[in-house]
Amino acid sequence: MTTEPVTRREEMLRAAANLFAERGFHGVSVGDIGRACGVSGPALYRHFAAKDAMLAEMLVSISEELLREARARSSAAADPAAAVRALVAWHTDFALREQALIVVQDRDWSALPDDARERVRLLQREYVALLTTALRGVNPRLTADAALARAHAVFGLLNSTPRSSYLSQDAMRGELVTMALRALDVPA
Repeated sequence: MTTEPVTRREEMLRAAANLFAERGFHGVSVGDIGRACGVSGPALYRHFAAKDAMLAEMLVSISEELLREARARSSAAADPAAAVRALVAWHTDFALREQALIVVQDRDWSALPDDARERVRLLQREYVALLTTALRGVNPRLTADAALARAHAVFGLLNSTPRSSYLSQDAMRGELVTMALRALDVPA
Protein backbone atom coordinates (compact mmCIF):
# COMPACT_ATOMS: atom_id res chain seq x y z
CA MET A 1 0.00 0.00 0.00
CA THR A 2 1.43 3.37 -0.97
CA THR A 3 0.84 6.42 1.13
CA GLU A 4 0.52 9.89 -0.26
CA PRO A 5 3.08 12.45 0.88
CA VAL A 6 2.00 14.61 3.77
CA THR A 7 1.39 18.23 2.79
CA ARG A 8 2.67 21.19 4.78
CA ARG A 9 -0.91 21.93 5.76
CA GLU A 10 -1.33 18.38 7.10
CA GLU A 11 1.94 18.72 9.04
CA MET A 12 0.57 21.88 10.64
CA LEU A 13 -2.70 20.19 11.55
CA ARG A 14 -0.83 17.22 13.04
CA ALA A 15 1.39 19.53 15.12
CA ALA A 16 -1.66 21.49 16.27
CA ALA A 17 -3.52 18.29 17.20
CA ASN A 18 -0.59 17.05 19.28
CA LEU A 19 -0.26 20.39 21.07
CA PHE A 20 -4.01 20.68 21.65
CA ALA A 21 -4.06 17.13 23.04
CA GLU A 22 -1.15 17.90 25.34
CA ARG A 23 -2.16 21.35 26.59
CA GLY A 24 -5.72 21.99 25.44
CA PHE A 25 -6.92 24.30 22.67
CA HIS A 26 -6.83 27.39 24.89
CA GLY A 27 -3.38 26.51 26.25
CA VAL A 28 -1.75 26.66 22.82
CA SER A 29 -0.92 29.82 20.88
CA VAL A 30 -0.46 30.24 17.15
CA GLY A 31 3.20 30.89 17.95
CA ASP A 32 3.43 27.51 19.70
CA ILE A 33 2.03 25.77 16.64
CA GLY A 34 4.36 27.69 14.35
CA ARG A 35 7.40 26.73 16.44
CA ALA A 36 6.34 23.08 16.37
CA CYS A 37 6.20 23.32 12.55
CA GLY A 38 9.41 25.30 12.17
CA VAL A 39 7.70 28.49 10.97
CA SER A 40 6.63 31.74 12.55
CA GLY A 41 3.16 31.89 14.06
CA PRO A 42 1.99 34.47 11.50
CA ALA A 43 3.11 32.15 8.69
CA LEU A 44 0.27 29.82 9.72
CA TYR A 45 -2.20 32.46 8.58
CA ARG A 46 -1.19 31.75 4.98
CA HIS A 47 -2.80 28.33 5.47
CA PHE A 48 -5.54 28.94 8.06
CA ALA A 49 -7.71 31.94 8.87
CA ALA A 50 -7.38 31.38 12.62
CA LYS A 51 -6.53 28.81 15.28
CA ASP A 52 -10.17 27.73 15.56
CA ALA A 53 -10.16 27.15 11.78
CA MET A 54 -7.36 24.63 12.37
CA LEU A 55 -9.46 22.90 15.02
CA ALA A 56 -12.46 22.85 12.71
CA GLU A 57 -10.52 21.44 9.79
CA MET A 58 -8.85 18.72 11.84
CA LEU A 59 -12.10 17.47 13.37
CA VAL A 60 -14.27 17.81 10.26
CA SER A 61 -11.68 16.16 8.01
CA ILE A 62 -11.11 13.21 10.34
CA SER A 63 -14.88 12.73 10.65
CA GLU A 64 -15.17 12.74 6.85
CA GLU A 65 -12.33 10.20 6.58
CA LEU A 66 -13.91 7.94 9.20
CA LEU A 67 -17.25 7.96 7.39
CA ARG A 68 -15.76 7.52 3.92
CA GLU A 69 -13.68 4.51 4.97
CA ALA A 70 -16.49 3.00 7.05
CA ARG A 71 -18.88 3.22 4.10
CA ALA A 72 -16.35 1.49 1.86
CA ARG A 73 -15.67 -1.28 4.36
CA SER A 74 -19.33 -1.77 5.16
CA SER A 75 -20.39 -1.98 1.52
CA ALA A 76 -17.56 -4.42 0.72
CA ALA A 77 -18.60 -6.79 3.53
CA ALA A 78 -20.20 -10.09 2.54
CA ASP A 79 -22.87 -9.92 5.25
CA PRO A 80 -23.87 -7.85 8.32
CA ALA A 81 -21.54 -9.74 10.70
CA ALA A 82 -18.61 -9.12 8.36
CA ALA A 83 -19.62 -5.45 8.21
CA VAL A 84 -19.58 -5.22 12.02
CA ARG A 85 -16.14 -6.86 12.13
CA ALA A 86 -14.84 -4.51 9.43
CA LEU A 87 -16.21 -1.43 11.18
CA VAL A 88 -14.79 -2.48 14.55
CA ALA A 89 -11.39 -3.19 12.98
CA TRP A 90 -11.39 0.16 11.16
CA HIS A 91 -12.33 2.16 14.24
CA THR A 92 -9.81 0.29 16.38
CA ASP A 93 -7.02 1.11 13.94
CA PHE A 94 -8.16 4.74 13.87
CA ALA A 95 -8.32 4.99 17.66
CA LEU A 96 -4.83 3.59 18.11
CA ARG A 97 -3.37 5.81 15.37
CA GLU A 98 -5.19 9.08 16.14
CA GLN A 99 -5.16 9.29 19.93
CA ALA A 100 -4.41 13.02 19.89
CA LEU A 101 -7.53 13.72 17.81
CA ILE A 102 -9.66 11.68 20.21
CA VAL A 103 -8.39 13.75 23.13
CA VAL A 104 -8.88 17.02 21.24
CA GLN A 105 -12.46 16.22 20.26
CA ASP A 106 -13.33 15.05 23.75
CA ARG A 107 -11.78 17.97 25.59
CA ASP A 108 -11.98 20.88 23.14
CA TRP A 109 -15.42 20.26 21.62
CA SER A 110 -16.76 23.54 23.00
CA ALA A 111 -14.00 25.52 21.20
CA LEU A 112 -15.17 24.20 17.84
CA PRO A 113 -17.01 26.84 15.78
CA ASP A 114 -20.77 26.19 15.62
CA ASP A 115 -20.89 25.34 11.92
CA ALA A 116 -18.02 22.86 12.23
CA ARG A 117 -19.57 21.32 15.35
CA GLU A 118 -22.83 20.75 13.47
CA ARG A 119 -20.95 19.23 10.51
CA VAL A 120 -19.02 16.86 12.80
CA ARG A 121 -22.24 15.83 14.55
CA LEU A 122 -23.91 15.05 11.23
CA LEU A 123 -20.93 13.00 10.02
CA GLN A 124 -20.76 11.12 13.31
CA ARG A 125 -24.46 10.29 13.21
CA GLU A 126 -24.01 8.79 9.75
CA TYR A 127 -20.94 6.91 10.97
CA VAL A 128 -22.75 5.42 13.96
CA ALA A 129 -25.73 4.55 11.75
CA LEU A 130 -23.51 2.24 9.69
CA LEU A 131 -22.74 0.16 12.77
CA THR A 132 -26.31 0.21 14.08
CA THR A 133 -27.63 -0.95 10.70
CA ALA A 134 -25.10 -3.78 10.57
CA LEU A 135 -25.92 -4.78 14.16
CA ARG A 136 -29.61 -4.98 13.34
CA GLY A 137 -28.74 -7.08 10.30
CA VAL A 138 -26.93 -9.54 12.58
CA ASN A 139 -29.73 -9.52 15.14
CA PRO A 140 -33.07 -8.37 13.65
CA ARG A 141 -34.76 -8.54 17.08
CA LEU A 142 -32.46 -5.77 18.31
CA THR A 143 -34.36 -2.50 18.54
CA ALA A 144 -32.99 0.63 16.91
CA ASP A 145 -32.41 2.19 20.34
CA ALA A 146 -30.60 -0.90 21.66
CA ALA A 147 -28.39 -1.04 18.56
CA LEU A 148 -27.62 2.67 18.93
CA ALA A 149 -26.76 2.22 22.61
CA ARG A 150 -24.45 -0.69 21.81
CA ALA A 151 -22.73 1.24 19.02
CA HIS A 152 -22.09 4.26 21.25
CA ALA A 153 -20.82 2.06 24.08
CA VAL A 154 -18.40 0.25 21.78
CA PHE A 155 -17.12 3.49 20.26
CA GLY A 156 -16.58 4.73 23.82
CA LEU A 157 -14.56 1.61 24.57
CA LEU A 158 -12.47 1.95 21.42
CA ASN A 159 -11.94 5.68 21.99
CA SER A 160 -10.49 4.95 25.44
CA THR A 161 -7.08 4.29 23.84
CA PRO A 162 -5.51 7.60 24.95
CA ARG A 163 -6.04 6.55 28.55
CA SER A 164 -4.42 3.13 28.30
CA SER A 165 -0.79 2.41 27.56
CA TYR A 166 -0.38 -0.85 29.43
CA LEU A 167 -0.04 -2.98 26.30
CA SER A 168 1.74 -2.63 22.98
CA GLN A 169 -0.41 -1.28 20.16
CA ASP A 170 -0.66 -4.73 18.57
CA ALA A 171 -1.73 -6.34 21.83
CA MET A 172 -4.13 -3.50 22.56
CA ARG A 173 -5.65 -3.83 19.09
CA GLY A 174 -6.36 -7.51 19.71
CA GLU A 175 -7.89 -6.81 23.11
CA LEU A 176 -10.08 -3.99 21.82
CA VAL A 177 -11.38 -5.94 18.82
CA THR A 178 -12.13 -8.98 20.99
CA MET A 179 -13.90 -6.92 23.68
CA ALA A 180 -15.90 -4.93 21.11
CA LEU A 181 -17.11 -7.98 19.20
CA ARG A 182 -18.06 -9.76 22.42
CA ALA A 183 -19.95 -6.67 23.61
CA LEU A 184 -21.79 -6.54 20.29
CA ASP A 185 -22.46 -10.30 20.39
CA VAL A 186 -20.84 -10.82 16.99
CA PRO A 187 -18.54 -13.81 16.38
CA ALA A 188 -14.91 -12.90 15.70
